Amino acid sequence: MTIKVGDKMPEGKFAVMTGEGPGGVTTSELFSGKKVVLFSVPGAFTPTCSAKHLPGFVDQAGAIKAKGVDTVACMSVNDVFVMSAWGKSAGADGKVTMLADGNCDYSKALGLELDASGFGMGMRGSRFALVVDDGVVSHAFIEAEPTELAASAAENVLKNL
Repeated sequence: MTIKVGDKMPEGKFAVMTGEGPGGVTTSELFSGKKVVLFSVPGAFTPTCSAKHLPGFVDQAGAIKAKGVDTVACMSVNDVFVMSAWGKSAGADGKVTMLADGNCDYSKALGLELDASGFGMGMRGSRFALVVDDGVVSHAFIEAEPTELAASAAENVLKNL
């Protein structure tokens, strides 16, 4: 079942890079008592994700947070080292929290996994953005195709906050 507006976010855990090295954050820590924009990309350093999706949220992070959002977070089925390096290269530090869903577990729990085996990428997460208020989805912007970037773009999310 695909996550939708009104649904509670499933429990799970992400890998994150900390000052001391790889660490973790639970969904409870991420969502409880907070308003969060969680967006997902099929892969770090891939064309649309690197040229448009992540940069859009990096550029709009201040405006999004000015609308009452506590955290803007990017999720991808990559390891924590790749997510950290990608965030650094995109200037995401302090603006967008980079979450590694290394085994695609959270993408599957959301019902938003993507089989990219035909591109040699295995199981990935779909391209989407969710606005989560205290653990409950208030807005869901899910792209019909992984190469599309309209509904889940930072500008569209900002417009709908």
